[in-house]
Amino acid sequence: MMGPAHSLSGAAAWLGVGAAAAAAGHPMPWPVLLVGALICAGAALAPDLDHKAATISHAFGPISHWLCEIVDKLSYAVYKATRKKGDPRRSGGHRTLTHTWVWAVLIGAGASAAAITGGRWAVLAILFVHMVLAIEGLLWRAARGSSSDILVWLLAAASAWILAGVLDKPGNGSDWLFTDPGQQYLWLGLPIVLGALVHDIGDALTVSGCPILWPIPLGRKRWYPVGPPKAIRFRAGSWVELKVLMPVFMVLGGVGCAAALNVI
Repeated sequence: MMGPAHSLSGAAAWLGVGAAAAAAGHPMPWPVLLVGALICAGAALAPDLDHKAATISHAFGPISHWLCEIVDKLSYAVYKATRKKGDPRRSGGHRTLTHTWVWAVLIGAGASAAAITGGRWAVLAILFVHMVLAIEGLLWRAARGSSSDILVWLLAAASAWILAGVLDKPGNGSDWLFTDPGQQYLWLGLPIVLGALVHDIGDALTVSGCPILWPIPLGRKRWYPVGPPKAIRFRAGSWVELKVLMPVFMVLGGVGCAAALNVI
């Protein structure tokens, strides 16, 4: 799928988690619902860090271009080192390592570890990165073009600072789910894991499928492209994604938000 659909699906997924938490009698504080949805929307773009033409490749200027090149080479090296006889030969690393559950868990765990060991500045960095990606994904028309990059970064920095300040207030969720001393913001890894997995599921719906289950082998393949029957798959950027899935994600997100806030 394309960036906007990935971001919408990520936000809708976290709002759905919020609705489920409310139904279970443990509602999220509204700042956690908001920040989690934005982080998840941003994290849903991150697996395309292995693709030089993806939204994330230009989100942070030369830094993200350089990082995409490194991740592409790393992913390709892992693919070559672990492929089985049934896995096809390929010339790049797109839709390999960063599109697996292993990557999602490692990135989420790394973010959680950074949040509880790095203090406020680490939290701000995590929020800033994902705010930039969320803006690029959800407001793709307004954020399009290199001339808008600085404005996006300033908006993301201001948002990260404000949201961190809101979360830090007692009862607003810095210690949501993990309440022991020193575990503030440990939950930040959860929307990151969810966003990456939602991205993978979205790509699995397309004609190419997605090797979500790596390194678990399926038959003669370790990089098996998981997906539904080919008859119901679609091409990235097709009318199915733009005219059907994106409106559905918007509706589901709205319903999930209302349910999470006990409006319905």
